[in-house]
Amino acid sequence: MPKIKTSRTKPPPSGWDEIEPTLLEFEQKMRDAENETSTGKRRVESTWSVMRIHHQRSRYIYDLFYIRKAISRKLYDYCLKRNYADGNLIAKWRKQGFEKLCCLQCIQPRDTNYGTACICRVPKAKLEEGRTVECVHCGCRGCASSD
Repeated sequence: MPKIKTSRTKPPPSGWDEIEPTLLEFEQKMRDAENETSTGKRRVESTWSVMRIHHQRSRYIYDLFYIRKAISRKLYDYCLKRNYADGNLIAKWRKQGFEKLCCLQCIQPRDTNYGTACICRVPKAKLEEGRTVECVHCGCRGCASSD
């Protein structure tokens, strides 16, 4: 007779109790942003709020682990495994020049018209005076590390 597989979920690592309320708040904000109506917005603007919340949640986990050293490696890996944070985005934040990166789409040259990085990656000092720039992908107004 074959073995019956039962779901054995491990309990979360220690320290989860301290960060769980904040992650639940981010989850609620994400639900609200997903259910928000897109009337009166451009087609690209409808996803900007979701991208901002995703960035904030990943930045929260990044700050806890790398900057404040408030959580353990086990809890950090648990959060990445459960998709509370974007591991690829965090890996880019750790590299020089990408400390303020808003999303991964902004550095992919295949997503732009001219095969370069997004306009939000250009330092504000190199842009025209008084010109406001918004990224088409996420609505960012500048994530160059030199700003």
